[in-house]
Amino acid sequence: MYRPHFTSPRGSWPVWSTVLIFLGVAAILGVTIGLLVHFLAVGKIYYYQGEFHITGVRYNISCETATSQAGTELSRDIENKIYDAFQNSSIYKDYINSQFIKFLPQANGSIVQLELVFKFPPAKKNIRKTEIEDILRQILQDNMASWQAVPTSIKLTEISKANAELLTNNCCGRPLVNSLADNKVVKGKDALSGAWPWQASLQWRGQHFCGASLISRIWLLTAAHCLQRIKNLDDWTINFGTIVNKPLRRLKIKNVILHEYYKNSTNSDDIALVELAEEVSFTKYIRKICLPEADMKLSPNDSVAVTGWGALYMNGILPVTLQQAFVNIIDNKICNGSNSLSGLVSDKMLCAGFMSGGADACQRDSGGPLAYQNSRNIWILVGIVSWGDGCGKKNKPGVYTRVTAYRDWITTKTGL
Repeated sequence: MYRPHFTSPRGSWPVWSTVLIFLGVAAILGVTIGLLVHFLAVGKIYYYQGEFHITGVRYNISCETATSQAGTELSRDIENKIYDAFQNSSIYKDYINSQFIKFLPQANGSIVQLELVFKFPPAKKNIRKTEIEDILRQILQDNMASWQAVPTSIKLTEISKANAELLTNNCCGRPLVNSLADNKVVKGKDALSGAWPWQASLQWRGQHFCGASLISRIWLLTAAHCLQRIKNLDDWTINFGTIVNKPLRRLKIKNVILHEYYKNSTNSDDIALVELAEEVSFTKYIRKICLPEADMKLSPNDSVAVTGWGALYMNGILPVTLQQAFVNIIDNKICNGSNSLSGLVSDKMLCAGFMSGGADACQRDSGGPLAYQNSRNIWILVGIVSWGDGCGKKNKPGVYTRVTAYRDWITTKTGL
């Protein structure tokens, strides 16, 4: 008998399903390969705290204050030689920055603390750390005699970005960015955000009135003539940030201390302290400037920077964004010439600008900082905007309160 043969039907796999599976697998492979490439090849920023031991000299110097001359020379030498060594090393492309943080005194010498920043792929993390340690050890080996360094004392510890910022935020005179463009306060250009983090706006009823400089978590320096008629402290605030009407932080004032011998008629002793009602927290954008040692000397033609929200020209408009000017120190004898300021500049004042005119402070810049960058690129407060004959006029440079002349007065009032 005929027996029919039945076979089970077998339909073919749909084309669209094959395509979807292929695309899914490709996507997974793509992500996996991308992550692998990123891990192996894309750089990540790493922060390190470095330490080593020097013998013989017991320093107790922190980056929170301007260092002594001896400490400045040694810390500058350390920074320069570390910079040169990494720039000339096989990992120079990975090197971003390094800086001295502090000396910590020990029984038989000092511990040098550093911050170092590199950028390299995570896959090279272990080998790079070893290479960095080897380079630092060689630097110490090469400078055993001059630094009395101990090469075997090198210690390198990876730290978080937040902890790295804490190390430098407490340092005085170190801005977030280096702003050395030739801008002017008079007819000027905008300063970069974070370039002058110690600059503050002294405001009366919400309007910019004078400048001020942050010198600690609670104290600022300004000009006495800015506050000579102050009555109600509640009308006054201190604003921080580059944009004058959009502050990063606004704080109330607890107390004002004018110099006891300030005279408006002669502009003598034009210096005042402002005490905040609460401590300000240091950040990348709010930091203090270093105070000078009383014996610090400036030379004619030294370059200094003046910053503020003052008028862009005499009786002119006030800018919203902080302005900066780079001017030169002018010898008081030249400033006091008969064709200049005719003997009105005392030894407790200093002149800065150009005898040919041009860059200068102007109205409402009063009280703001005149800052000098030392050989370690640390900014030091050397002057306070005080007075002038017009703004940017020929033979009429700006006159500033000389901060070194009041270093003891500042210490007496604040303990700094």
